[in-house]
Amino acid sequence: MISGPRNLSTAIMYSFNNRKDTLGIDEPFYAHYLATHPEINHPGREEIIKSQSTNAENVVCELFDKAKKKPFFFIKNMAHHLQGLNLDWLDQVQNIFLIRQPQKLINSFAKVIDNPTIKDIGLKDEYELYQHLTQKGENPIVVDSGDLLNDPEKILTKMCTALQIPFMHEMLSWKSGPRKIDGIWAPYWYSNVHKSTGFSRQKTSVEKMHKKYEPLLNEALPYYEVLYKEAIK
Repeated sequence: MISGPRNLSTAIMYSFNNRKDTLGIDEPFYAHYLATHPEINHPGREEIIKSQSTNAENVVCELFDKAKKKPFFFIKNMAHHLQGLNLDWLDQVQNIFLIRQPQKLINSFAKVIDNPTIKDIGLKDEYELYQHLTQKGENPIVVDSGDLLNDPEKILTKMCTALQIPFMHEMLSWKSGPRKIDGIWAPYWYSNVHKSTGFSRQKTSVEKMHKKYEPLLNEALPYYEVLYKEAIK
């Protein structure tokens, strides 16, 4: 899954990891991203860099090794973490793009980091990665988190059908609290999902956006609109 932040991506990781036949992994390229972008000052930066390999090629090898442990392997990635990497390995996996209406995305992201940029919210990076894959003849799956919240069972069923795997009802709910698969950054970002037991809307979904973010919204909307046309409905 290739996502932006604050997109329900962690909830979907929990959903897939709740299947007995699936192992999930949380943002394996995060340490590499921070190590190669010293200007990015995310919460827990040094902890994150110490918690994972910062060598992208080694990370890819680790992923394919872990994929042998269960029938299915779910990798949660942030789109901007993948920029600049050798993406040949994406040809060997099924790719899902997770998008969110940018006003809601910006509202949510700004709760953790003020004054986000187009790079922070990931939509442009998702668009570029989607174009990269489609130009190679691939047909990635696109899921909109708002549509997923409107009818989790229907969208998850269609997603599983597209992946050619069976839908399982245990994907719809999970126990509240932290999970073993959480990255070390969970205390900074996952407070809402740790309170959840299933797919639910947060208050940022209905809050008005601060006017100072309007330029970012206008920049992000065209990328979102292109991707949303391809989303599972």
